[in-house]
Amino acid sequence: MQRLYRWPSLLLGLAALFWAGNTVAARLAIDEISPLTLTALRWVMVAAVLWPVYGREIRRHWPQIRPRFALIVLLALLGMTGFNALYYVAAHDTSAINIAILQGAMPIFVLAGAYLAHGSRAGLVEQLGVFITALGVAVVATRGAPQSILQMEFNQGDLVMLAACVLYALYTVALRDRPNMPAVPFFALLALIAAITSLPLVALEVMTGTFRLPTAQGLAVTVWIAVFPSFLSQIFYLRGVDLIGPGRAGVFVNLVPVFAAVLAVGLISEPFAPYHGVALILVVGGIWLAQRRGKVPEAAHRKSPPNGP
Repeated sequence: MQRLYRWPSLLLGLAALFWAGNTVAARLAIDEISPLTLTALRWVMVAAVLWPVYGREIRRHWPQIRPRFALIVLLALLGMTGFNALYYVAAHDTSAINIAILQGAMPIFVLAGAYLAHGSRAGLVEQLGVFITALGVAVVATRGAPQSILQMEFNQGDLVMLAACVLYALYTVALRDRPNMPAVPFFALLALIAAITSLPLVALEVMTGTFRLPTAQGLAVTVWIAVFPSFLSQIFYLRGVDLIGPGRAGVFVNLVPVFAAVLAVGLISEPFAPYHGVALILVVGGIWLAQRRGKVPEAAHRKSPPNGP
């Protein structure tokens, strides 16, 4: 185990694989547990594990947390409660492959958000990467038929997933102002807030008649999501960042849409159309180009928390 924990490529590859598995899990959860209940149970389980371990450290950092507590609640609402609720709702109307490819475009939303919020300008190569990735998103959203944009024939699930990506981009940009505290305790605090703020969503499902108690499969999927994409991926990613730095570690996130497409085809037999292949090449290639920039000092990334769905 100690040897594995010193192997960054394996740790980061597993983190990407687990995040990719979340797209398949979202599809497997359909009719087994309602999406907003899945969101709530996911974060309740994570908070139940992390709070006993990190609660004392969180309380020790309360002087840093208190002035920014409203921001922290907003972060949890955007990046955890809101993003995941829309993510699991989208899975009812679109494929795991589409979710993965659209999610793969998230760094582009982050670049745009950073420019709007902080005036962070992208270079020419980054702008080209943004354009190419946007083409990939358009290919997915229009099912390989861009002319459908003129007729507004968009799949509802794809639009919901794009909205989820916007929320996560806002969350990522706002993280710049988070309290100066270690990443894992901060993640534990976000998980606790997400668990609390997602409970009203369950009440909403009950009032609207869409609530569904988890079946055995629904509960198994929820536990898998809580353990692997929500917890182990975060720990593995953090360790990978410690070993090789955030710049090199971030490149592994580009594997998520690739892994997700393979898992969706192999595990739940989703059809892989030619336009999916084109979109994957555009999205992954565009992100790769967008990351071709001058080396950013490591200190600029030290406050970065775990990433991922």
